[in-house]
Amino acid sequence: MKKKLLMLLAGLMVVFALSACGSKSQDDVVKELGNKLEDIKGYKADAKMTLQMGTDPQTYDIEVWHKEPTYYRVNLKNAQKDQSQMILRNDDGVFVLTPALNKSFRFQSDWPQNSSQAYLYESLVKDIIEDKEAKFSATKDHYVFETKTRYQNNQILPVQEITLKKSDLSPVSVKVMDPDKKALVTVEFSNVKFNASFDKKDFDMQKNMTGAQLEVPVMAEVEEQEFSVKYPQMEIAGVNLVDEKEMKTEDGKRVVLTYDGEKSFTLVQEKATVMPTSSSVTSVKGEPVDLGFTIGALSDNTISWTYQGVDYIIASNDLSPEEMSMLARSVQGDMVK
Repeated sequence: MKKKLLMLLAGLMVVFALSACGSKSQDDVVKELGNKLEDIKGYKADAKMTLQMGTDPQTYDIEVWHKEPTYYRVNLKNAQKDQSQMILRNDDGVFVLTPALNKSFRFQSDWPQNSSQAYLYESLVKDIIEDKEAKFSATKDHYVFETKTRYQNNQILPVQEITLKKSDLSPVSVKVMDPDKKALVTVEFSNVKFNASFDKKDFDMQKNMTGAQLEVPVMAEVEEQEFSVKYPQMEIAGVNLVDEKEMKTEDGKRVVLTYDGEKSFTLVQEKATVMPTSSSVTSVKGEPVDLGFTIGALSDNTISWTYQGVDYIIASNDLSPEEMSMLARSVQGDMVK
């Protein structure tokens, strides 16, 4: 009897030992992630991003290409596939392309190093490694980290939940949350391919503009389209719409919405113009900022973007950069004032 008991105890100890060997600590996984970043020379990934800024969720498709050390190609399409934009980074700088309007902007920017990017793998790994207070858990197939974000003003979106596959540490999903842990931005990854092969021309500005225009033709009739005024769905306490003016312009109309209160701002909307084929790249002061449905230009006091043939700009001395970004993301549909 005693011999059987000893054998049973020995067997249990082996089971516990094997179990302990099979589970990795948070430090183990973080170290593996650091090694993974050093090993991979680039990747391709598809993702679906959902924004919960208003009453209805908005979903967009993203295609990401990254080649070490600093080449990027992020293609953003809305669900109807009738508009696309692209962020490119190559030896010549950071570009934002809007093929339908034949517009290309060059930013003096160190994007994407300057803040969290929910759809860039190396940015997510950096967020995990840099947050010494990150929370960690593991399921059967996944590792889950809850980390702080690195946005310019992370009081609005301070936390994110990053889920990785155990098998190869590839990204599965990201939930960027408000202080109440409500997910306002969700990214779901698919078709992640590490160490993908690239040609240098894959990141060429002109090649990508031409290729994108074959998929999304230039909006030749944008000037003939009438646009309806849009209002932010994001509410700011104590801030109300106090004035709405419509002015005639050469290309149609310009609408100026004035919001007053503790954090006042102005929202201007007018028709966008298609640039001539021979037009050159426009230099922009500020940072490219991903609004989900489009890519905007963010400076200290303004954020501007173009969507479905309309130019928008928000100007404010009271709003933080992240508040302006959130406000811009919420300008999605017609609303009752």
